[in-house]
Amino acid sequence: MPIPSAASASRRRPFARAVPALVLAVAAALCLPTAATAATATATTAAAPAAAPRAAAAAAPATSGASAPTGRVEANYGNPVTALPPISRPDTAHCTVTAMQHDFANSYGQPFTGTLTPPAACPGPWNKVVLDWSGSVAGRQYDRLAGVWIGGAEVLRTSTPEPDAAGISWHVDQDLSSFIPLLRTPQPVVVDLGNLVNSTYTGVYHMTMTVTYYQADRHNPPAATADQVLPVSQSSTAAGWWTLTKGQTATSTLSFPRNLTGAHLQLYARGGGCEEFWYSNVPDDYAAAHPDYGLCGGGTYREVQVLVDGRLAGVVQPFPVIYTGGISPLMWRPIPSIDAFRTQPYDVDLTPFAGTLTDGKPHTVTIVPPAGISDGWTVDGSLFLTTDPLRARTSGAVTADTITAAPQVATTETAQADGSELITASTGRDWTVAGYLDTSRGRITTRVDQHVEYRNSDTLSDQGQNQVTTQRDSGWTLTSTDGGHGRPEQLRSSWSYPIDATSTYTPGADADSYLASGQVTVARQLVDQTRHGQGSWHEQSSVDDRLTAKGVLQRQSGTMVQADGSDDEHYVGRTADGGCYDHELAADHGYLTLDRLRSCH
Repeated sequence: MPIPSAASASRRRPFARAVPALVLAVAAALCLPTAATAATATATTAAAPAAAPRAAAAAAPATSGASAPTGRVEANYGNPVTALPPISRPDTAHCTVTAMQHDFANSYGQPFTGTLTPPAACPGPWNKVVLDWSGSVAGRQYDRLAGVWIGGAEVLRTSTPEPDAAGISWHVDQDLSSFIPLLRTPQPVVVDLGNLVNSTYTGVYHMTMTVTYYQADRHNPPAATADQVLPVSQSSTAAGWWTLTKGQTATSTLSFPRNLTGAHLQLYARGGGCEEFWYSNVPDDYAAAHPDYGLCGGGTYREVQVLVDGRLAGVVQPFPVIYTGGISPLMWRPIPSIDAFRTQPYDVDLTPFAGTLTDGKPHTVTIVPPAGISDGWTVDGSLFLTTDPLRARTSGAVTADTITAAPQVATTETAQADGSELITASTGRDWTVAGYLDTSRGRITTRVDQHVEYRNSDTLSDQGQNQVTTQRDSGWTLTSTDGGHGRPEQLRSSWSYPIDATSTYTPGADADSYLASGQVTVARQLVDQTRHGQGSWHEQSSVDDRLTAKGVLQRQSGTMVQADGSDDEHYVGRTADGGCYDHELAADHGYLTLDRLRSCH
């Protein structure tokens, strides 16, 4: 594909305002003169982004200047870190393979390609396989979306931090054990990290990726995996994701084993551009009625749908991911928002449809991005398939499917006494899919029920330049598996994705003066429970990951006079065997002030 301009390549924007120029200014300003250095800065360096905020400034009178600065200018910051637990690793014999060492400069449409071959010294079986993704960058650069594919299956989705002049480094690890069926043989590797480098945006991403294979032993048995991994992607030799806009879908035509007993789709989905902050988008009619506000349309409700042979088979609610340049880059230094570095995919149980896929004919799996979107969503996935070891052919049918094409979203737009406008949206979903398979163990019935509750309120003022968003998105998925004894095994997976976000932009007296600030509180709360028959529920795992961040950036006549931020992340995870991980990080002015691991039970 052609290399886009700096503005279009960024895919970043300040909250719901469609003002790419301001985003350019915010990113550029972080490496531009401060009040202390302005006198000695060269004219070329100072002038490069001087006109960037004009599109935003035109939306409000120039006389509404920013207040006098009271903060500090944060020049550099510590290496990015998260509160996530590191991937656990067994104390067994292991081998590490360097799968990639590559510099991503002008890399749009030019992914790294290679081959991953399992090491002869560690032939397996493996207890665990772990990917390590390490990078460094210096100068001025945007945050970039990145993906890693092995054998056409996306095994890591991530994004990069925005650097400082001195340079930063960071690390992400990912458990690849579920992909062991692919990893047993040499596979093509593709890494896509689209970047743009020029005289203004100088940061080159220096990336290294290794894969470590941990041998099984008597204390660490071979990893339990599916029998087959089937990519749902565009290619095994190029970047596998699709970027879909309104009305588009992505379909893979696949061949399935004839003795299929289970099918789970691991789905990646993330919005970009105007869909990056989809939870703050306004209804289309409101955006059309206020064209000068520069707002993104499409409303706020988002769901991603999955179809099997054109029939609705599952729905997922996306988590509100914020990139490291989102709202204000100062907010995420050095603690990125949840999912920015190690993006968690969504699980869709397609087992109710498995009985329709064993006839030896090609079948289609389709990913449908949210309806009414105003920009692109990047999607793909992997199917994890189990088979019957004692039977050459299984068969079955779908017995229930109540998923409707889209829920009805109730939307209100109300003028407030203070001149602001309040927009609300709410909806819900309840659906069921069910099917059976005749296997060597008899007839197995699988039923999936899902319940969703959603509400959003969005208050806009000052011609859309001030925005306060509150969103609550929660629900549960209940999977019941019955072998004909009337006592189903049940798994209930609950989620909650609350987010509260505030974004303010105040233009100054000239085109290169403004005050931009933001504040976010976001969490991901997950609970998995199981029960047998009508017995009690037993918690198998839980995650409570909460983050609060705020940042401010102020320029006066081309000079940065305030650039600062702070954030805090607290992660608590528990497992059924008593395992617990409690980690809290806090940062101010770009550096950690707290790094605390607590004992918990």
